[in-house]
Amino acid sequence: MTASPMSRDVGDRPARLIAFYLPQFHPTPENDRWWGRGFTEWTNVARARPLFPGHAQPRIPADLGFYDLRLTEAQEQQAALARTVGIEGFCYWHYWFSGTRLLHRPVDQLLAAGRPDLPFCLAWANETWSRRWLGEEQDILIRQDYSPADDRAHIEWLLPVFADPRYLTVEGRPVFLVYRPVDLPDPRATTTLWRERCRAEGLPDPYLLGVNGHAVTVDCRLLGFDGTVNFEPQLGALPSVNADGLKVYDDAEARRRMASWYPDYPAHPTVYVRWDTTPRRGGDAIVFVNGRVENFTRALEGAIARVDGQGEHALVFVNAWNEWAEGNYLEPDLADGRRYLDAIAATTTPWT
Repeated sequence: MTASPMSRDVGDRPARLIAFYLPQFHPTPENDRWWGRGFTEWTNVARARPLFPGHAQPRIPADLGFYDLRLTEAQEQQAALARTVGIEGFCYWHYWFSGTRLLHRPVDQLLAAGRPDLPFCLAWANETWSRRWLGEEQDILIRQDYSPADDRAHIEWLLPVFADPRYLTVEGRPVFLVYRPVDLPDPRATTTLWRERCRAEGLPDPYLLGVNGHAVTVDCRLLGFDGTVNFEPQLGALPSVNADGLKVYDDAEARRRMASWYPDYPAHPTVYVRWDTTPRRGGDAIVFVNGRVENFTRALEGAIARVDGQGEHALVFVNAWNEWAEGNYLEPDLADGRRYLDAIAATTTPWT
């Protein structure tokens, strides 16, 4: 596997910043059927309204506008912006349901076009979709099922993706995340099969990471993975997070509580940007108030300090590049401009 020209000196950096990327913001037949013709996440973002005095809604994009990811120019602009502030690559959420892929057009475009020339990896968002946006088994839109045959079909699709020269690696091994590793019926069988198929095709073993967002106490190495991504926000650290109705938390206090949950096993840290699910959840939203770029900066600096000296293993995930309907994005908006991107730039150096 050939290293990306922009990732050859990663070992010289204190951290490798990887931003989670939502490949939404384009119409799909499924969303037309489920939510109405022409629906994208911008639909929810634009119609959000304040729920209490001082509540900053709706949030309006600035530099990149209400982009449409059917246009490759939008992906090029995003990549250029990320590169200038020192983000090494994007981790695209990957939606695979027994061979059916959803929200796949942006990834298909970057694979077919060979651009943007920014490293990337995939994270399998292996949860059921429901109308509540929570991966619940209620009012199901499409169910996540598992089988050994699907494990094989999945890795067969992934093999040429892993071989892309831009694909993000750790010591030559393609990085692949699973969002709910504990949901796999036999995770060791799945990860073993994936590794065996890669070897058979002459590819290095994949560097498999389980995300602990729904199982914070689980060291994913015990499930057959190479490591764990400590996800944020860890909403379980907050009081009464599962109660119905609007839930409002102070951002600094939320970060403090989440830090107290940091696992005692090795993990790749994640730093969330901000949080407000009003566009998706309305009056049942979770809102972090008093969010300041200084809070994010301190959290990011702490995450970088955790991995400093780990060379190519020094992955720090940022949640997220463009989760606008969660109020969780680095992209410029009319209220804060580029302040969160500037905070990234202050901790690293641009990629050239």
